[in-house]
Parts: sequence; C-alpha cells; structure tokens
Amino acid sequence: MFKIDKDLLQNCKQLAESDRFSYLLHHNAEVVWFILVPHTEIRELYLLDPELQQQGYQQINLLSDFIQSHFSIDKINVASIGNVVPQLHIHVIGRRCDDAYWPDVVWGKKFDKKRESTEISRISAQLSAYLARH
Repeated sequence: MFKIDKDLLQNCKQLAESDRFSYLLHHNAEVVWFILVPHTEIRELYLLDPELQQQGYQQINLLSDFIQSHFSIDKINVASIGNVVPQLHIHVIGRRCDDAYWPDVVWGKKFDKKRESTEISRISAQLSAYLARH
C-alpha cells in the first residue's frame, strides 16, 4: 500500500487522491503551493515508466491551469527537488511578484501565515470539482 512521506504530511494537507497521484496543499498561506505525489517508490522523475511520466506531466499541467484560473498569480514554478524528502514529489507553486519570498525560492523558509481550515476546505472543494471536469 502506498504511503505519503510523513514530512510531506506534516507540512501539507492532502486534498485529493486518484489511483496514481495524491494532491497536497502546503500549509504556508504566503503562496499557492501544491504538491503532486505520484504513487510509486521510484525517486526520480526521469526513471518513471513512460505512461506514469506522461500522466504526471498532465497532472502538473492541470494543477498549473487550476492555479492560474483560481488565484491571482504572476508566475507558476514547477520543481522536483527531493533533497530533504526523498519521496518523489513535484511542487507546483503560484507566485506573485509581491509575495513574501519573491524572487527567491519558497522551500526551506519559515512562514508566519498558516492556511486556515476554512480556506483549505474551499480550495479542496474547488480542486475536486476542477479535477472531476478534466
């Protein structure tokens, strides 16, 4: 049975899950920060079988479009780092030129503004509806 790394779950709320991916929202409310976790033990994006890799890119595109259409952002950052959490996961982050970290990266930074449960519920419902349509 697939399990999401405990460090990811400590920093994020799981919003949705399909048979091949989990969709997480980072607790940091300073930016719109989603994390896509493929259901695999493989740790590198380039090592995924071609079908899962293609599905992953489709999900990245869907998350990017969701962010662009539901939030006021200037730029979308996509990254698969894995230096701290080795489990394969992809950051899909909506950035604004006036966000707390611009133009620096967001990971590894302390944050003061944690996302509230009502906002998480709203975003979760919006994402679920969006994914169901696509």
